[in-house]
This record gives sequence, C-alpha cells and structure tokens, in this order.
Amino acid sequence: MARQGIGFFDSRGAFFKTPEEATVSDLAALLGKIGDGESLAPGIAHMLLDRRADVERLYAEHDTMITEAQASDLGKVTRLEPRAG
Repeated sequence: MARQGIGFFDSRGAFFKTPEEATVSDLAALLGKIGDGESLAPGIAHMLLDRRADVERLYAEHDTMITEAQASDLGKVTRLEPRAG
C-alpha cells in the first residue's frame, strides 16, 4: 500500500529523509573534492553543520574586524622599499 511521507531535496534534486542530510549534501558539493582517494568533504560538511553556531560567530567576528580595519588607518599602510646593500 502506498504511503505519504515527507522528503527533502538538495540543490541538485537528490532526495533525503532529513533536512540535515540534504544540507550536508549541498555543503559537500560546495566544498568539492577534498583529499586524495575518497573525498573528505562529506565529513567536513557534517562538522560545519554540527558547529554552525561557532562558524557563524567566527564569520561575524571576521566581518567586524574587516569593518574596523576599513574605518581605521590599518588599511592605509605604506609599504617601505627594501634597504639597498
């Protein structure tokens, strides 16, 4: 007998039973092949999803540093020429 269910699809249209599986598939595709032999991307994608709050916090801190650097003179450093001799 047929039954109704809920499924989730990644950006390529592959079916997954949970939203986490679909998201991990999309993250792994975004990362591409990592490493020799079998790709490490799926494992890294799982870790990124599991550590999402930490990753988002790091990006927020990065954005703050970029904004502060652009607002200060840190981005306006004059490169010195090497000394002769």
